[in-house]
Amino acid sequence: MATNINWLPSDLCDSCAISIHCRISSISVEPSDASEREIAAEFLSKWLFFICEDSCDECFIAIDRHIQGLRPGPSLKSMVIAPPCVYQSLEPSDASHGGSHGAGERVKRKRKLSVEQEELNRYRNVRRNKDFVSLERVRGESANIVAGLELHCGVFSPTEQKKIVEFVYDLQDKGRRGEFGERTYSAPAKWMRGKGRVTMQFGCNYNYAPDRHGNPPGIMRDVAPDPIPDLFKFMIKRLIKWRVLPTSCIPDSCIVNIYEPGDCIPPHIDSHDFLRPFCTVSFVSECSILFGTSLKVLGPGEFAGSLSIPLPVGSVLVLNGNGADIAKHCVPAVPSKRISITFRKMKRAKWPVGFALEPDLQKVVPLIDSNSAADGKERRSAEGSGDRGRKRQKKIVGRR
Repeated sequence: MATNINWLPSDLCDSCAISIHCRISSISVEPSDASEREIAAEFLSKWLFFICEDSCDECFIAIDRHIQGLRPGPSLKSMVIAPPCVYQSLEPSDASHGGSHGAGERVKRKRKLSVEQEELNRYRNVRRNKDFVSLERVRGESANIVAGLELHCGVFSPTEQKKIVEFVYDLQDKGRRGEFGERTYSAPAKWMRGKGRVTMQFGCNYNYAPDRHGNPPGIMRDVAPDPIPDLFKFMIKRLIKWRVLPTSCIPDSCIVNIYEPGDCIPPHIDSHDFLRPFCTVSFVSECSILFGTSLKVLGPGEFAGSLSIPLPVGSVLVLNGNGADIAKHCVPAVPSKRISITFRKMKRAKWPVGFALEPDLQKVVPLIDSNSAADGKERRSAEGSGDRGRKRQKKIVGRR
């Protein structure tokens, strides 16, 4: 399966990008040379309705034009000359007959809201809990050891979650086949309860303990990592755009954990090779995460702490402040299969040799909601700064 579809347009909206990426990946098309591109254009044209099912009109047109652009020489007339306000059978045989009026009855779909408005509505419906409290004595004083924790629910829809989970399992298959770098995929033997979860690391390789070569715990700077897959970059863009993470801390690495029943993560504080905040996204099943300055080990995979937080399916837990640096955290043995993806930003001094930032991730701009007091204040501040800048420029010009 292709995981880095670099020829897709870069201006697709987040939701359509995830859907289109997964569907093209599922039919294993990633053209490279001219002959492959011509074949791919013909093949993808027949599958256009499958690829763009439920996509917005703008992204449908962008993909349609892009597919035709794969053909050598003058661009051919597109198979579909109108955006998908209409749909037909998803069978390729139906989609390949009859150009813009192919066989099969098409059902009209009226779009009542623009793509931007739909995204804004979803953004507004994200449930955000930033009020976690757990008081403990720290250096002789009472402190909220989980200050800085945030839980965001509704960032990824059930459909998006399904696609992400399927993609993770595809990555796991690639890892089993040895298609990644030496340190990317790890599936240690389950020698006791709680030990042996599958992990996959992208953007950097992290050493949890001194290894047999004498490398200390931390980011392995001399090991070339596998890059962050495109689908995970779409997730990062969503996290930034929807204000789950700040633009000052755009993730450049991630780790995927695949839990089988009984797997756990022992008490720890994340390495300071990574900046704060960082976040973890939960999939497949709900579990709880424990916090406390002193977490007790009760048995294999069993722990006790001062605060237990349920992590709903699809939720994003952000760790910052005391919640990241004072309190330890752990995941007790999970009762059922679970997947988590943790996104973090490396300290510049810890970048692996040859590392470079992903250019497309550095251009993400958070949504601004005019109905939100905080967003409105931010927008007015930005506009004010622009006005003041223009006034200063006029004064300088006047002095000349």
